[in-house]
Amino acid sequence: MNPSGKEYDLLYNPRFSVPDFAQITARWNRESVQARSELDCYLDVPYGPDRTETMDIFRAQGPSKGMLMFIHGGYWRAQDKTGYSFLAPALTRQGITLAVPNYALCPAVTVRHIVMQMVQAAAWLHRNGRNFGAPDGHLFACGHSAGGHLAAMLLACLWPVYSADLPPMTVQAALSISGLFDLREIVKVPSINCDVRLGANEARLLSPALMPPATPSPLFIGVGGSETGGFHIQHRTIAEKWKGNLAEDISCPGENHFTILDNLHRPDGSLFNGTLRMMGIQRA
Repeated sequence: MNPSGKEYDLLYNPRFSVPDFAQITARWNRESVQARSELDCYLDVPYGPDRTETMDIFRAQGPSKGMLMFIHGGYWRAQDKTGYSFLAPALTRQGITLAVPNYALCPAVTVRHIVMQMVQAAAWLHRNGRNFGAPDGHLFACGHSAGGHLAAMLLACLWPVYSADLPPMTVQAALSISGLFDLREIVKVPSINCDVRLGANEARLLSPALMPPATPSPLFIGVGGSETGGFHIQHRTIAEKWKGNLAEDISCPGENHFTILDNLHRPDGSLFNGTLRMMGIQRA
């Protein structure tokens, strides 16, 4: 028997399974306000002409060892870069320059439009990262949930086709946290697709699991041990489909879809340390 729409909602909408998600995101917002007030950062830096095409950039504390582009989640329809500045303090202390881009949201735009905005943002960082102290050729991506989908799409991008001045490995590697990789499943989730409005053909064309990686750039993945079944299905799918590029499956026991991001900004977190390994950075 095929799952019903309600069953797909329970598989893929984490707000139904994490009752305190609002308290968690409120804490992120409080910590993000503090981070922006204390760190050396550039806010609302434009990477394109649209008002949604801005990013916040946090300079590394000391010489920069690389640029990390963090893409927020929210099922392509919610959230804002300002809620994720809390990731910056621990990462910048390790010599990472952190960029957090915004993007337009569904249903005002399509998922395809958002994908191309993130391609544009990564290209901009490749060309301009040195202006913020980051070394050339050391751009990495990380994303959570829908942001995990977008980070994987950057590894499927044919960069020289997008722009002749870009190298094939514009993005050196990516970490996808609780990512979405076969969007055909999201078409079946009523509480999400009411805003995202994916059709079957668009879902197929925008699914990393259904396309090859463009280069040998490694993919790192992680999913919370306490996440709903849909995210574990997606996790297993990309691990199988991209096994040739899979560098590491990072264990996150006990984490749900929201607390898993605390694992990224805690210095003892497996995702935090996985990020350092991905970027080839020794702990300071």
